[in-house]
Amino acid sequence: MEFSKYMNEWLYGENGYYTNFIDIGKKGDFNTAVSSSMFFGGSIANRFIKTLDEGFLSKKTTILEIGAHQGYLMADIIQFIHTLRPKLLKSLNFAIIEPQKQNRVAQQKYIEESFGGAVKLTHYKSLEDVNLESAFIVANELFDSFPCEIIKDDKMLYVENNTAIFKNIDEKTAKMAKKYNVNKGEISIGFEEYALFLAKNIKKFEFITFDYGEKYARGDFSIRIYEKHKVYPFFTLTDFSKDDKSEKTLKDMFKSTDITYDVNFAHLIDSFENAGVKNTEYCTQLVALTNFGITELLEILKQNSDDTTYLRELNKVKTLINPVILGERFKMARFRKA
Repeated sequence: MEFSKYMNEWLYGENGYYTNFIDIGKKGDFNTAVSSSMFFGGSIANRFIKTLDEGFLSKKTTILEIGAHQGYLMADIIQFIHTLRPKLLKSLNFAIIEPQKQNRVAQQKYIEESFGGAVKLTHYKSLEDVNLESAFIVANELFDSFPCEIIKDDKMLYVENNTAIFKNIDEKTAKMAKKYNVNKGEISIGFEEYALFLAKNIKKFEFITFDYGEKYARGDFSIRIYEKHKVYPFFTLTDFSKDDKSEKTLKDMFKSTDITYDVNFAHLIDSFENAGVKNTEYCTQLVALTNFGITELLEILKQNSDDTTYLRELNKVKTLINPVILGERFKMARFRKA
């Protein structure tokens, strides 16, 4: 089968990696910005308040998260809104798009434990179920989990009986490869349809998404697998690798580990703009969180806590913005539909 179908089965098929409730952070296979510091969500909350102050969205809008995992990011956003503008909690709506029942249960439980009855959380099983007048949308590491095709010159990857093999590229994929200048690397499948669904189902929104990747094709394979914080380049698990072949195999990893790749942001931005959604900003995570006011939030903490608490949170924030760790590796794209 085409690699995109194989990857989709790996992540979202029966007993797929994301169809089960997974741990993120030290106990899981990988870390995210959310598991690194609550100030990631705090910075997004601060950005949301700026969006309100600019008059783009109203106090009755919906904060919508896509790909919420355990619900920690939504909880951090709510907590910081409570700290910065507590009255907003009375008028705002909060929602998560989550297809998996066990995740919905865990997210609901976490929000209830964190805020009691002060916050009502709405769940949507899919984007197709959403119909909103306005929203502030957040997605962290969403698009790197979209299935992709793997390209090498005029060939594309197939996987048959857990064996990877390159065959002739089909016409549609060849056009995509040419359009985004991919001679060796990955082409995401589904960006266009997703952008169109958002534009159709939500009349007015600001959408902020973070992911690892680059503005343009990198000219090499980035497809990789995470298991217990160890990274396996995909091809080291195949017969294509000779010198650095892993003891693990695709069969060993299938559905039990995370498989991902770098996002081509030019492709993502193009997909949204073709759907009538304007890209208003693209930058590194370091620049984005700085612009969102993360240093100002730390200063508030410094003034209202002891030195031990402040230094602990400061060190966590450094992980988010350090260019060598997450600050430059991750990018942020911001979109608006008015």
